Amino acid sequence: MPYWQLARMDKPIGSLLLLWPTWAALWLAAGGWPGLHLFAVFTFGVILMRAAGCAVNDFADREIDGRVKRTAERPLASGAITPRAALGLFAGLSLVAFALVLTTNKLTILLSLLALGLAFCYPFAKRYTHLPQVVLGAAFSMGIPMAFAAVTGEIPPQAWLLYTANLLWTLCYDTFYAMVDRDDDLKIGVKSTAILFGEMDKAMTATLQLLVLIALLFIGQRFNLGAIYYLSLIAVAGLFAYQQWLIRDRLRGACFQAFLNNNWVGLAIFGGISLHYLSN
Repeated sequence: MPYWQLARMDKPIGSLLLLWPTWAALWLAAGGWPGLHLFAVFTFGVILMRAAGCAVNDFADREIDGRVKRTAERPLASGAITPRAALGLFAGLSLVAFALVLTTNKLTILLSLLALGLAFCYPFAKRYTHLPQVVLGAAFSMGIPMAFAAVTGEIPPQAWLLYTANLLWTLCYDTFYAMVDRDDDLKIGVKSTAILFGEMDKAMTATLQLLVLIALLFIGQRFNLGAIYYLSLIAVAGLFAYQQWLIRDRLRGACFQAFLNNNWVGLAIFGGISLHYLSN
């Protein structure tokens, strides 16, 4: 059970936030269903790498988590698992995920190494920069160029547009997440965009959401997506507005709910893309 908790298998929201954009990229690259092989490789790969990232994150934060209310009971912070065991889990999960990638092509394999490096670096970024959420966004978005590489053998320019949209979206929802811990982080010296933005946090996250919507509109144009996709963007805009309403008083529980609500954003975007191809 402690290893299950260390890998956050009991909290699937992180895996879902990774899966929606990865699946969207697979569908866009393939013009619909990408085939069982690639769907399985990327689905299981994402779940494994998210779990590996959680393990190395808790290793990096093992001296910090015990001083933060939300994370005090994590396995490493509570002593249920040793730091060496956490690194072992990270290595083991990464190797299994890499074995899956080996069934694709050279470009996808090379991109997976970059993705692994970003996943390892992210937990340490919060010690050196107020923009660790940008590093997380870069890591969380790597499934997008990898998906295009696996399907087409190349990364077209529009893939990077999707990458940018996803990075901005991740930056936004992880700022909501950081707002939950802001008071604790200020006391212990951990950096985040929530601290950097300060009283401008609501305005900055709203701006990020607007940029995401603009990027998604361009994506629809570049991939020749139809009305179903654009209707999904109306749902996304409504969800973004609801999230701003949730964080209006910056209450911890409400900020966390705003973070969780982004699962529906990912579902709406992927739903719009997949239904477009299904209807054609």
